[in-house]
Amino acid sequence: MSAFLNALGGRLAERWLALLAVPGLVYLVSLATAVTLGQRHWYDFGRLRTRLDALATAPGADSAGALAVAAVAVLAGAAVAGTAAQAAGALVEKVWLMDGHGPLARRLTGRRVRRWRAADAEYRAALVAAGRARIGGTADADARTEEAEARYAARNRISLVPPRHPFWTGDRITGPDRRVWRAYRLDLTLSWPHLWLLAPDTTRTELATARTALSAAARLTAWGLAYALLTVWWWPAALVGAATVATGMTRGRAAATSFAELAEALADLHGRDLAAAVGAECEGSFTTAVGERVTRLLSKPD
Repeated sequence: MSAFLNALGGRLAERWLALLAVPGLVYLVSLATAVTLGQRHWYDFGRLRTRLDALATAPGADSAGALAVAAVAVLAGAAVAGTAAQAAGALVEKVWLMDGHGPLARRLTGRRVRRWRAADAEYRAALVAAGRARIGGTADADARTEEAEARYAARNRISLVPPRHPFWTGDRITGPDRRVWRAYRLDLTLSWPHLWLLAPDTTRTELATARTALSAAARLTAWGLAYALLTVWWWPAALVGAATVATGMTRGRAAATSFAELAEALADLHGRDLAAAVGAECEGSFTTAVGERVTRLLSKPD
C-alpha cells in the first residue's frame, strides 16, 4: 500500500507539473516580460536584464526566508494560472461542441448549412455530369470523375453530414451517431455504454486517448487566448497567442476526427457482438433490421 501511494503521489505530481505548474510559470514569465518591456520598448531586452539585476540586489534578496516566500508565491501564481487555463479550456471545448441553440449559434449553424448545401449541390451536379460522360464515352470522362471526387471532398471538409452545430468539431463528434443510424438503424448514443463494455482494452485505450487529446487541444487554445491578452502590454504576445490558438485548433480537429472515426469503427466491428449480447438474432451481417431490433431492446420500451 505504501508503494502504491508513493507511485500515485508521483503520478499526481507529474500531472500537476505538466498541466499547471510549468505552463503557469511560463505564462507568469511572459506576463512579467510584457509588463516590463511595454509597447514602446518591446524589443529592448536590456530593460529586462536591468530589472532582473535590480531584483537581485533588492533588500532581502539574500534572505532564505524571503526567497522561500517568493518561490511559494510564484508557484501559487503558476497553479492559479494553470487552473484558470484548465477552466477556460473546458469552456473552449464546450463552445466547440455546442449545439445550434441561441441567436448567434443559429446564425453560425445556418451559415454552415448554406455552405454545405451549396457544396452538396455542386457535388451532385458534377456526379451527374461524370455519369453522363461515362455513359456517352466522351474523352473528358476521367476529368469529370475527378471533378466529382474533388467536389465530394470539398463537401465533406465542411461536414460529413448536414450541419447541426455552429462549429466543425461539434458536427464531427456527433456525426457518427447519424451515420451509424443511417447505415444500421442503431442508436449509437443509446448503445454506447454497451459497446464500450464489449470493446477490448486496446480499443478503449485508443478512444480514451483521442478524447483526452481533444481536451488537451481545447486547453492549449485557451492558453493561446491567454497569451493574446498580453497584447495589451506587449504586442509580440499576439504572435505567440495566434500561433498557439492555431496549433490548438488544428490539434482539436485531428483529435475530433480520430475520436469520431474510432467511435464509428466500434459500431462497425462490434455491432454483431452487441446484437448477440442483447439476444437479437444476427446470423449474417449487421443489417438495419438487426440494428432496429437492438435499438428497441436497449430502449427498454414499456
